[in-house]
Amino acid sequence: MHLVLPAGSGDPRSPSGGDHYDRRVRDALDRTVVETPVAGAWPDPDGADRDRFDAALARVPAGAPVLLDGLVACAAPDVLARHAGRLHLVVLVHLPLGDELGPGPGLAADRTARERAALHHAATVVTTSVWTARRVVAVHGLPAYRVHVARPGADPAAVTTPVPAGTRLLAVGALTPTKGHDLLVDALAAVADLGWTLHLTGPADRDPGHAALVRARVGRHGLGDRVTLTGPLTGPDLDAAYAAADLLVLPSRAETYGMVATEALARAVPVLAHDVGGVAEAVDGGGLLVAPGGLAAALRAWLTDPALRADLRAAARARRARLDGWTVTARTLAAVLP
Repeated sequence: MHLVLPAGSGDPRSPSGGDHYDRRVRDALDRTVVETPVAGAWPDPDGADRDRFDAALARVPAGAPVLLDGLVACAAPDVLARHAGRLHLVVLVHLPLGDELGPGPGLAADRTARERAALHHAATVVTTSVWTARRVVAVHGLPAYRVHVARPGADPAAVTTPVPAGTRLLAVGALTPTKGHDLLVDALAAVADLGWTLHLTGPADRDPGHAALVRARVGRHGLGDRVTLTGPLTGPDLDAAYAAADLLVLPSRAETYGMVATEALARAVPVLAHDVGGVAEAVDGGGLLVAPGGLAAALRAWLTDPALRADLRAAARARRARLDGWTVTARTLAAVLP
């Protein structure tokens, strides 16, 4: 099987959930995988980027199955059209391109149109949650039988030892409008009278303007001594961040699943999250879901109610016992590959 993904995937300086998913599936699949990274300004390529993508697919033998990261495939439907009759194209949609917040409405509409055209050239579409599968069918008019779900796995991890008061908060994700860390900072300002600290872990290079906005809000609210922006963490450093957390906060405005939630739950760390997209599938009872705008009240409840903390910790332990590993993800994906 051939795997096509953006060049630079797996770079520890700019980790992403999509990169992590691609590589864990690659390693867990019980077949030989030929990895083909394609350089380009994905998901908004220029002509040279499309030519590189076209050349990469041209090198794949006729009839071979090709699993394509949607960040590349959905950006260049013209390339997919040229190869759809020769190759078995399976497109993996992590986040519908038009759902990424930040680009203006014109660019978002263009991304959606390109994605729609691309997915109609694919033999099979794979998403990471039931919510995303339904959205792809609704937005792009695909037959439901062509859209499949392979939820992310979670790696086994040791249970953390919480601080009884639950004051150590963690947020993991790139500083982009989609991830909503500006909303989290505002919510924390509303509970500044309580004891807490936040470690905000993730790359700041995806949207430098938004990253600057988050930092400015931390300063404006006078939270600089309580909010630590660590930059991206991977491997043992990220493990240590989870081990030092009492609560993971996921303030996303849009999310197709939320792998950081299951990574926290694998350590029995409860999750507080906006109830958007496919987050409920990831949390699945292992935390507290709130409507956008409800973070401040939920944080106050967590920090002031010992019984609530005990209940959510018990729920996180129960969810931990139900988590599937990456071998289950790989088996699910393999079932829709030729």
